[in-house]
Amino acid sequence: MQKNPRIAIVGAGIGGLTLALALREQGIDAQLYEQTDVLREVGAAVALSANATRFYERMGLRPAFDAVCAEIPGLVYRDGRNGAVIGHHRGEPDYRRQFGGSYWGVHRADLQAILSKAVGAGQIHLGHRLVDLAQHPDRVTLSFDNGERVEADLVIGADGARSITRRWMLGYDDVLYSGCSGFRGVVPAERMDLLPDPETIQFWVGPHGHLLHYPIGDNGDQNFLLVERHPSPWPSRDWVMPAQEGEQLRLFGDWHPAVVQMITAVPVSQRWGLFHRPPLGRWSRGRVTLIGDAAHALVPHHGQGANQSIEDAVVLAAQLAKAGPGNWREAQEAYERLRRGRTRKVQYASISAADVLHLPDGPAAQARNARLGERDSVLHHLDWIHDFDALADEPNERQGGTWL
Repeated sequence: MQKNPRIAIVGAGIGGLTLALALREQGIDAQLYEQTDVLREVGAAVALSANATRFYERMGLRPAFDAVCAEIPGLVYRDGRNGAVIGHHRGEPDYRRQFGGSYWGVHRADLQAILSKAVGAGQIHLGHRLVDLAQHPDRVTLSFDNGERVEADLVIGADGARSITRRWMLGYDDVLYSGCSGFRGVVPAERMDLLPDPETIQFWVGPHGHLLHYPIGDNGDQNFLLVERHPSPWPSRDWVMPAQEGEQLRLFGDWHPAVVQMITAVPVSQRWGLFHRPPLGRWSRGRVTLIGDAAHALVPHHGQGANQSIEDAVVLAAQLAKAGPGNWREAQEAYERLRRGRTRKVQYASISAADVLHLPDGPAAQARNARLGERDSVLHHLDWIHDFDALADEPNERQGGTWL
């Protein structure tokens, strides 16, 4: 009788930790190898929608999330300059009733703490930065910068948007600059007395940029991402470059007072380039497979990066269990078949969203606003993302592709 495979997961971020938990549910062990010496997530917070939170609830993690998350009851689109509501989803039917899961705003550090505690320290190996992979007929050798080598039957690259595993697979770096950059921050609730509907996730839109924000934790703090067009090519070798305080007001200084209050309530010292990667025809090379941002890094205009990583993780775990020990290639093929179309549609919708959110004044912007203002329009155009159950639904044409 064949034993379960030795699975090495490269990266202990949201996708890697979720995969370890999903594999455990299937009775499969995995070891995680993380390059940092201390687990820490880049970025302030993350919004988890029902297409992801339903799996954490099924894993029994909801009590842990309830202690640190803000439950987001609605979605609002506003004109960035005058604050007028363009479109919204608030009240009945509530989000959970419609989509079968919660919408949570959570600090990334809290999310990672919940997941890493559930996985257990014994499975997470810190200070292991991958430098090379060597494939053999019956195994893969992972080499790390600390000199350690590990043998595995299957390697999962969950090492994020700047994936070393993806670069090894392709032989080059295929990152693409989206033409947008952003300023990020977390603002204490007491510094935002002008903010309407603080319990919701909101988009403030206008020519050349938008503001996205949502509550995190249980005290009303707001996580924001202020996005603007920025000349191409990106002027730095790094994805993050220094910014001067006040730079965030260049295009937004005359916007609604609540916007100005939020984006100036905390110091701004960095500008984040928003990058993505082109869809791959194959997510595997031999015994190495990609998940999450390593497979399909996308821009954050739909807030789906973490959510798609979670979907990937539960699908891959289910297919490995279904295929059985030794049948890893069958599992890879099924996983890719189930995930390629879905993630590609989310990628396309995310990248095109900025073009629509940033429309100049005129007929096109008026048509966008009219569409968003139709009753139930917002969630009608978002339901293909949020009500999707990665373990139950086959991707199909109904589930994809609009900018909303």
